[in-house]
Amino acid sequence: GVVPYIPQYRDIRRTQNAEGFSTYVCLVLLVANILRILFWFGRRFESPLLWQSIIMIITMLLMLKLCTEVRVSNELNIKRRSFAAADSKDEEIKAPPKRSYLDFDLNYFWHWSKFTDYVQCVLTFTGVTGYITYLWLDSSVFVETLGFLAVFTEAMLGVPQLYRNYQNRSTEGMSVKMVLMWTSGDTFKTLYFILNQAPFQFSICGLLQVFVDIAILLQAYLYSYYPQKPVSHTTHPASTKAL
Repeated sequence: GVVPYIPQYRDIRRTQNAEGFSTYVCLVLLVANILRILFWFGRRFESPLLWQSIIMIITMLLMLKLCTEVRVSNELNIKRRSFAAADSKDEEIKAPPKRSYLDFDLNYFWHWSKFTDYVQCVLTFTGVTGYITYLWLDSSVFVETLGFLAVFTEAMLGVPQLYRNYQNRSTEGMSVKMVLMWTSGDTFKTLYFILNQAPFQFSICGLLQVFVDIAILLQAYLYSYYPQKPVSHTTHPASTKAL
């Protein structure tokens, strides 16, 4: 559910720093829940699960809005401080370069300057996948594949955060409460799948989620007691912030 993201949202608002949270978590959940809603049109499931997906999409968009506003504001503040340190009184402080969804620059994918770019991307993905689903809705193989992709994508939820922590060699800025809630929820869900003999892929994806959650908690422990230097990046510094 959306509960695990409440402490993370509050932390970002309080600290005005979103560097520790991977916005790719939002991307994974947006894709997974859009696919789940499309799957509903081919194979109806319980209404509460459908509403859960709708609420999750709204929640992730709110998270993206906050993270984008905080990141852009921080980039501008950093530039102001650099000009002040250089005592460049004659130079005008320019805002950081704007990065748009319509630039089609993979180096800045999911690291755009405006929240509206994320909305456009989500709407485009929904429109394309929705049209494909409409064309293949009568195919049981397609519908089942769509359902599996939704579950598998959700199983990858923690991977962006795991990788982000590995890059930073730190979990600073990440809400441990959020990950603990992930772990408890995923464990309960996986046990439910196993005990109720749900389709095999559901149980496998659930177990994968639990293992990733535990790995993130281990990172939080190790990086707290054994601080390490961040991994050096070969890509453009700005592009790595998207992870």
